Amino acid sequence: MKQMNSKIRTSLALATVALLAVGCASVPSASDLKALTQQIVKASFRDEGIVKASILASTDETNQACSEADANGKPLDEKTSQALEAANLKTIKWPSNGKFLGDWKEGEKIAQNGRGLTFTDDAKTVNGGNCYNCHQMDPKEISYGTIGPSLYNYGKIRSVSNPDSPDVKLIVEYTWGKIWNSKAYNACSNMPRAGHNGILSEDQVRHLVALLLDPQSPVNK
Repeated sequence: MKQMNSKIRTSLALATVALLAVGCASVPSASDLKALTQQIVKASFRDEGIVKASILASTDETNQACSEADANGKPLDEKTSQALEAANLKTIKWPSNGKFLGDWKEGEKIAQNGRGLTFTDDAKTVNGGNCYNCHQMDPKEISYGTIGPSLYNYGKIRSVSNPDSPDVKLIVEYTWGKIWNSKAYNACSNMPRAGHNGILSEDQVRHLVALLLDPQSPVNK
C-alpha cells in the first residue's frame, strides 16, 4: 500500500510539473489534460485478484462520450445520443431459445444478490444482479437504493397479466433489452449493461424478466 501511495504521489508530482511547464507557454489543451489524467490513472491501479487494471483501457465510445459530457457539465446532444443508442441496440442478444421469461423466484434471488466482480471473489463466483441497490421491487423491503426508479408493480402498471400474450410483446422485449444493455434506451444510463458486459448470463436475465413481469412475482402483488 505504501508503495502504491508513493507511485500515486510521484505521478501527481510529475503531472503538476508538466502542467506548470505547459502553463508557462500556454493554457493546457484538453488533450494534454487527458493524457496526464491517463498517466495518473494508470499509475494508481493494479491487478488484484480477478480485477484487472486493463479494464480501464476498454472504455468504449458510449462511456467516453458520456464521461466527457458529464465532465463538461452538459448532456449529450440528441443526435449523438440517438446514434449511441442505436449502436447499443444492435448489441443486444435476444433469448437463444426464444423464451424471455424464466422463474421469478430465481429472479428474486438474483435481484437481491450483490455478490461478485470484486477482487475478493473467486473467478467462479456467480454474480448477482445487485438490483436492490438502485431499485425498490417489493413493499416489504426496508432497504433499497433510489438511483433508479421503483420497480414495484412494474408489470401490473403495464397491464401484463399474461406475459406470453402477443399484445405485450414490446414490453417484454424492452424489459429484456433494458437489462441486457440499458444504454440502448438511454445512452448515458447509470444502469450496468448486465448482459452486454457479461455480468449476468442469459438465464439470469431471463429470471429477472420473470421477476418484473410475472403476475405471481412479489413485484406485481
